[in-house]
Amino acid sequence: MAELGNDINRASEILNAGGLVAIPTETVYGLAANAYNDDSVVKVFDAKNRPSFDPLITHISHKNILESLTTSIPTKAQELIDNFWPGPLTLVLPKSDKISNLISSGLNTAAFRMPKHPLLHELLEILDFPVVAPSANPFGYVSPTSATHVNQQLGDKIDYILDGGESKIGLESTIISFDDGQPTILRLGGLSVEDIEAVIGEVKVNIGSSSKPSAPGMLTNHYSPSKKVILGNIEDLIEKYDSSKIGVLSYNKSFERYPNFVLSKGANLEEAAVKLFSALRWFDDQDIDIIITEKVPDIGLGRAINDRLKRASIN
Repeated sequence: MAELGNDINRASEILNAGGLVAIPTETVYGLAANAYNDDSVVKVFDAKNRPSFDPLITHISHKNILESLTTSIPTKAQELIDNFWPGPLTLVLPKSDKISNLISSGLNTAAFRMPKHPLLHELLEILDFPVVAPSANPFGYVSPTSATHVNQQLGDKIDYILDGGESKIGLESTIISFDDGQPTILRLGGLSVEDIEAVIGEVKVNIGSSSKPSAPGMLTNHYSPSKKVILGNIEDLIEKYDSSKIGVLSYNKSFERYPNFVLSKGANLEEAAVKLFSALRWFDDQDIDIIITEKVPDIGLGRAINDRLKRASIN
């Protein structure tokens, strides 16, 4: 198991020495390495068993750092920065030579974010470099929302876990690109489409899968627990699979005959988002073979929740 604590100086020492540190963010926990040290970045791919064609997000401490990491910042991107950074928003922008092809998977663009978590912000403030930080879990598995989740999955592969408590949002950041000047959401996440459009107007949503993704989280089968997930109408699925060992992941209704996790009894999408990944992990510890689940209302954070459920259910 990894060393665990809230000592930013200890975390800084490890990152400066080329090691790996799991870091808290407001979205999920990330696996951090020095973005300017390719040897350290390679360790991230190795620890997660992540394919090199899947690009990483670079995390920065201040907005002005972005100028040296990019060759241009579109006007609408700047408007989003001014309104939502720090926060759960990642921007895909033309990269400068400071960002290696390893980070961008050979693309001429790279993904950037300024996270909001106060403990992480303190750490980034004392570093002389930004960090890459994909989610701190084995590739394709459910993202971690606590230090305990990280230790359970990667504790033997990383040097330190900076414990910042439970993640406040529970879903990864929203990713948006600006190819040909058209704002396009590549991954739904912790910032809603509605909030984005309130600032820059209508945006395109393109969250289809790709064998050569231009941003993280675009692969078809992703965010999956070890149990098979089936998405649909819960009552119909219960009738169909009643002879199997099933568990029920429901939005706001209880199904007490089965191992059941209710995301939000009050039908609150923010609460459901926070609990989603913890719920999927909980089912992995239950004596079941199948997780039956349903879509939540497809508005606000519900769009991102439904996206994660869809990707988790593709087997």
